[in-house]
Amino acid sequence: MTDWNQGIIDEFRATGGTVTNFGRGLVLLHHRGAKSGTERVSPVAAIRESDDAWFVAASKGGAPDNPAWFHNLLAHPDVEIETPDDGTVAVHAVRLEGVERDEAWERFKERSEGFRSYEAKTTRTIPVLRLSRVES
Repeated sequence: MTDWNQGIIDEFRATGGTVTNFGRGLVLLHHRGAKSGTERVSPVAAIRESDDAWFVAASKGGAPDNPAWFHNLLAHPDVEIETPDDGTVAVHAVRLEGVERDEAWERFKERSEGFRSYEAKTTRTIPVLRLSRVES
């Protein structure tokens, strides 16, 4: 994990989910490596869809490839997130397709110029996933 990510994780936990430059717009995604099975934590921008679901976009700053956490979620979709408002929540990740993906992605672009610039910078279609709460 990069020092930058660890700094965000530390600030998120110290402030109850409010992070400089991100406000309360992040979740901490707990996931396992697709091949290694190693447990990891990644701060990711999230948009709350409902009381029981969040959208996350695998933007990776407009890089030409998807972030590692995206591949990990496809391999191991049952994960946990730490949220600013709900604490730790067990969720199931599903990749959105077609109109559903496009509508969710529009919400990210409306939220921040950064997401619009990521889309302009890359030739790939940025994946969006829904993280739905599961009862533990």
